[in-house]
Amino acid sequence: MTKNELKIKASKIKLVLTDVDGVLTDTGVYYSDKGEQLKRFSIRDGMGVERLRELVNIPTGIITGENSGTVSKRAEKLKITELYLGVKEKHKIFREILAKNKINAENVAFIGDDMNDYELIKIVGLSAAPSDAIDKIKEIVNFVCINKGGQGAFRDLAEFIISCNKEK
Repeated sequence: MTKNELKIKASKIKLVLTDVDGVLTDTGVYYSDKGEQLKRFSIRDGMGVERLRELVNIPTGIITGENSGTVSKRAEKLKITELYLGVKEKHKIFREILAKNKINAENVAFIGDDMNDYELIKIVGLSAAPSDAIDKIKEIVNFVCINKGGQGAFRDLAEFIISCNKEK
């Protein structure tokens, strides 16, 4: 795919969906002796969510296989209303997301990093992966971010989409 074709894809985006573990986090999970689970999120990625919403009016949604209160709190902080927790087969909820938002698949970007993202990556308009995603995912996405998961990968995608939408 040429750089121009990639920019055309990005200019059609109206919703960005993201996985959590390995994209918004660094794949690490921290447990206390009481079983409390903690996740580390990048502030830069959070700014990417805000910039998408404020600069080009593109909302962000989270779709994850985890059913995590930590993720719910992060979504609330970032004013993310499209929140899908405990979704093991992400591609199966995709039609519902399209209908709810009155958009087509070509209007959705998704960033994922592992095999549970594979089927959704194949059907969205613009697909992306962090630089440390598994090879099989990096081989099929349209856009491989410069940064790793939890270290600015989402922000890389957000800034690319913002730049392509400001050019319209």
